[in-house]
Amino acid sequence: MTDARQAPVANAPAGIQPRDLPPANRPAATPQRTLHMIGNAHLDPVWLWPWQEGYQEARATFWSAIHRMEEYPDFVFTCDQIVLLSWVEESDPELFEQIKRRVAEGRWVNVGGWWVEPDNNMPMGESFVRQGLYGQRYLESRFGIPATVGMNVDPFGHNAMLPQILRGQGMDSYTFLRPGPHESDLAPSLFWWEAPDGSRVLAYRIPFEYGSPPGSVDGQTEKSLAALDRTVGFGENATAMVFYGVGNHGGGPTIANIESIHRYDRMGSFGRMTMSSPRTYFDEVLGRGEAFLDGLPVRRDDLQHHAPGCYSAHSGIKAWQRRAQVAVLNAERWAAVVAAHDGVEYPREQLETAWKQVLFNQFHDILPGSAIEPSYDDARDQLGEAVSISKRIITRAHNVLARQVQVDREDGTQPVLVFNPHPWAVSVDVDFQYGAQRAGVHVVDETGAPVVFQNSQSTATTDDVSRGAVVFRADVPALGYRLYRLRPGAGPGAASGGLTVTEDTLENDHVRIRIDQETGWISSYLVKATGVDVMAGVDGTQHTQINDDPTDTWGHRVVSYAWPGATMALKRIVVRETGPLRSRVRVEREWGASTLVEELILDHDSPVLRVNVTLDWREQAHLLKLRFPTVLEDPTATYEIPFGHLERPVDGAEEPAQSWVDLTGTVDGAAAGLTVITTNKHAYDVSPASADNGDEPSIGVTAVRSPVYSWHDPRLLDPEGIYSFQDQGIQRFSYELVPHAGDWREADPIRRALVLGNPVRAQQESFHDGALPPVHSFASDGGSSVLVTALKGTEDATEAPGGADVVVRAVETRGEAGRSRIELPLLGRVIEEDFGPSQLRTFVVPAHPAEPVREVDLIERPLGAPVSSAPTPSDASEASSAPSAPAQEPESPVTSQRSEAQTSQEDPSKSQTSQPPQP
Repeated sequence: MTDARQAPVANAPAGIQPRDLPPANRPAATPQRTLHMIGNAHLDPVWLWPWQEGYQEARATFWSAIHRMEEYPDFVFTCDQIVLLSWVEESDPELFEQIKRRVAEGRWVNVGGWWVEPDNNMPMGESFVRQGLYGQRYLESRFGIPATVGMNVDPFGHNAMLPQILRGQGMDSYTFLRPGPHESDLAPSLFWWEAPDGSRVLAYRIPFEYGSPPGSVDGQTEKSLAALDRTVGFGENATAMVFYGVGNHGGGPTIANIESIHRYDRMGSFGRMTMSSPRTYFDEVLGRGEAFLDGLPVRRDDLQHHAPGCYSAHSGIKAWQRRAQVAVLNAERWAAVVAAHDGVEYPREQLETAWKQVLFNQFHDILPGSAIEPSYDDARDQLGEAVSISKRIITRAHNVLARQVQVDREDGTQPVLVFNPHPWAVSVDVDFQYGAQRAGVHVVDETGAPVVFQNSQSTATTDDVSRGAVVFRADVPALGYRLYRLRPGAGPGAASGGLTVTEDTLENDHVRIRIDQETGWISSYLVKATGVDVMAGVDGTQHTQINDDPTDTWGHRVVSYAWPGATMALKRIVVRETGPLRSRVRVEREWGASTLVEELILDHDSPVLRVNVTLDWREQAHLLKLRFPTVLEDPTATYEIPFGHLERPVDGAEEPAQSWVDLTGTVDGAAAGLTVITTNKHAYDVSPASADNGDEPSIGVTAVRSPVYSWHDPRLLDPEGIYSFQDQGIQRFSYELVPHAGDWREADPIRRALVLGNPVRAQQESFHDGALPPVHSFASDGGSSVLVTALKGTEDATEAPGGADVVVRAVETRGEAGRSRIELPLLGRVIEEDFGPSQLRTFVVPAHPAEPVREVDLIERPLGAPVSSAPTPSDASEASSAPSAPAQEPESPVTSQRSEAQTSQEDPSKSQTSQPPQP
């Protein structure tokens, strides 16, 4: 006989408990803390699966979240990575409408505001702007609500400029996971994160993990509490976030997750547990008042390190990414020029397509090299699409301009237009392939004056003696062009500069570089003006270091790759090129089945050594460091980060950088330094003097690592297994060595790196009449400390007869307050503005001269009062077209009223600046 009596269910973590029990009073002994339970579904669109699988999983995961909302009225879902929403919008309109309804209710909360969760170290600064530009504008256009909380739960580190970028995109807080408490000196869970310009966000490090198993959340909660800073998670009225939901391959919160939260909330096991969102949590924290907020710690540094092997894994994706970023930025500039100058429609949709391919492939398991091998076929194709779109836009723009240039007929000659994509004047060597000139050529400028040149090797290996190659010096104005002409036959063009070359010496009037014939590396780099030799007698055997590398793809738990290594054997040294313009020495090395070719190039008029590298790598589970030893004493190290720079210890740690690293100290008491600039490489170390490294401080570049694709420790490799290893085959990159007299700013590495990685473009032209002069500039930042990083059309269509509005973004690069002078002959404007140290500012310059220049945020939303601007003088175009001409003064200065948020970071007394009458 069954007992009909039924006792009530006691507080217990297990046992048969009916669903949807009503809330009960928690025990009086419940800990006095509130846990904001953040239901989410981290979804890697690419990782151990291709993007097509991530595409489908986004739809499945989001339907699951909608179903949980139908079942549990208190359930809140947090979503980031806007690309996932865009996939659902285009593939499942019914689901997308459900999401829109839940957003309006406040139960579906979009955070992050970025297209994907990217790697946060290696993309260029402009890429981080575009992550938010496209992400936030998508959210505003579909839901009417942008994100106000930044979120990158899975990337492996976070550069120090992000707080300024986040604030410029309308986000006041930031949520992340890595580095964990064991991986850095970052102790607090909740803190202010401050960028070099003074911008701050309230940052929260997710305790333990961003996702959970599908069952009960007790283990997730306990481990999260164990990882929390005790000042956040413990004590009276403590409050913290705990993330739950199945992740990585999506999935999201489960019924078991949600039921267990309700159960443990009734039991009072961990405190008050409430379904919540990061926005709700940060609002609660911000509402605690100034005394509490002022007491929070302040972090003024990167958030590093996790998985340092990702800075070097898969050289291909690093090179494709940088190439695509540069291409799209160039396309924007030239498209904006012909839109404003010629009324050509600005190709917004094409550029958006290109940018979204670039941004997607910055995802933190693509760009770091940690995805499966087939994913890189997709990445190559997608980035190739971005480059192809960009090249079509650039080619059209250049031809729109070229047909308007006055090119006088001169029979037997070949006109060549050289286009400079940089908003400052450049003096560079141009390699040009020509045809139909059996007697060879010499080069003159637009006035017929001889230009320094020398013959080079043609890329065409044929019997056609009329084809050839020439390299000549081009001096091209800022974001502009210059006309040159190839004339038949030998001609004048000899350069001064004392340029000489032998197998053991490269020398000009600026430097003398000795090459050790035993090691094939530099044994002396003497700067004649100062008498300082930063590489006097260094150990050339340290230049190449090959190590067996048994670390996994990510480099988990690696601190440094700066270990003693095997030296590549010197094969031969050959003088490949000598002439009035430049000299070139080829150094060939080999090790195992691999070869390394470095071609050392010294121009007649520069102290900088440029090196073009061809590496044919055939080693598995090995790495190659290129090391640059110096004789500097008491050195300090400076690394380029997106939009800025950062000092780091000289300790041999594997660190990320954009394009350059500097080592500065003294030589015999004299201030001196060496900057190493690279293309496509992001993994560096700066090592102190030690017996392992020749007793010399040095800069190291991890040129290649070849781990197994997507191999994650602690999985052990089968000695008899068959695996695919990364970076097998040929890769090419370049670097420069720039000695200086003690301040890296003298070397101007930021602009040098941009020119090295983004060369000018030369195109052959025909004879025709035109209204444009043979030399012309459309925009210039003057090469000052304030660098124009973007010149583009506005995101909102503004085309009208007479031109288009233009967006100009600039950043202060020296870490010092400065004043900009941005000349825009394209629109007849000059912008003069004060910049704080490392400050980033964006302006919209209307095509209509009566409309004022206005400052906007990084989403191109209005910011503060309009910026008044002076028109350029009537002869500004002509002045800017001559590289040596002095800049013309504007009729009146350009000032602006800064927003309170900006000026409060500098001097409160400057919150109102004078504004002259509109011209």
